[in-house]
Formats: sequence, C-alpha cells, structure tokens
Amino acid sequence: QVRLVESGGGLVQAGGSLRLSCAASESFFSFNAMSWYRQAPGKQRELVGILSGGETNYADSVKGRFTISRDSLKNTVYLQMNSLKPEDTAVYYCNAVRYGVTYWGQGTQVTVSS
Repeated sequence: QVRLVESGGGLVQAGGSLRLSCAASESFFSFNAMSWYRQAPGKQRELVGILSGGETNYADSVKGRFTISRDSLKNTVYLQMNSLKPEDTAVYYCNAVRYGVTYWGQGTQVTVSS
C-alpha cells in the first residue's frame, strides 16, 4: 500500500512563504505523476500543480508563486509557496498516480492571514 505523508503546513502572514513536503513510501520513479491539490472550506478540491515526465504545470492562480520540486533520494516532492495570499488558505493534499490508481495523502493545513 502506497503511503503519502504531507508536512510543512502552518500559519503564515500574507506575503510570506511555506514549503510543503510529501514523502512517499515508494520510489518516486514508480509513479506516472505526482501532484499537489488544495481544498478551501466550502469549495471543491482543485489542482495546484503537477509533476510528470520531468515537467511541471501549475494552476493559473499560483503560477509564478509556487514551485514543485523533488528529491529522488528521499522519495519526496516539495511545494514551495511564495508570496502567499489569504485566498491560498486551504488543506493541501499530495497526490500520486501509478497505472491508473490514485493515492492521496492525509493533507496539511495552510492558513494565510491578512
């Protein structure tokens, strides 16, 4: 069973930065894609960014502010979030896909105060 464990969430002021981590129980290279999603209160879960085939793509709302990177030796994917805004407040989830099967982490709360 694949396990994804997020960490790094917290409370930050607007304009600040946070780095989220997603540690996978299996090799990063066993997945077809790894992504970050977020879900704000009362809203649907939305895609923040995806890392697949060595390329990254981001939602328009975070482009230029968020960056996905990876450490293959640690089987860890990161989400660097800069210039945070109150509207970035949400639970952030790590997602991995392998041959059509989707895995989710438990989520980590990010709260941005104005």
